[in-house]
Amino acid sequence: MDWDVLILALAVLLQIAGLIGCFVPVLPGPVLNFVGLWILDYTRWADFSLSFILIFLILALGAQIIDTVIPVWGTKKYGGSRWGVRGATIGLVIGFLFLPPFGILLGPFLGALIAEYLHSRDSQKAMRSAWGSLMGFLAGTGLKLMVSLLILFYFIRALVL
Repeated sequence: MDWDVLILALAVLLQIAGLIGCFVPVLPGPVLNFVGLWILDYTRWADFSLSFILIFLILALGAQIIDTVIPVWGTKKYGGSRWGVRGATIGLVIGFLFLPPFGILLGPFLGALIAEYLHSRDSQKAMRSAWGSLMGFLAGTGLKLMVSLLILFYFIRALVL
């Protein structure tokens, strides 16, 4: 059995899971992409330097941490409470499961809107909170996707060159 091929298969699966994880809140997308890149280093196809690995570790962890902060910040910046944040998260999961790909955008917005309205009974506050949640979600998702695609680029580059 060729262990390099088995490791490569696992690394490819991690790359796919990482890209999915950019949109699904329970999967740490960039971190999965990083782990796939890191284990590729243990095959004949890649030979990354320690500084390269550390830079991408910091990027992956940083993107993941920032992604947890940005939606909360966006919701609060627009006057929302933690109810709006929780509603956005639940809406994202429901939207992703039942209405992909549009549910990924619509779910957090509607989730924050409904939760904030049920909590405050103020429709303007609920709308502002939902908008902030959507903007925060889009910013966090965009950041994670950029980091994951950068990692994927170097992953593919190592295999091709």
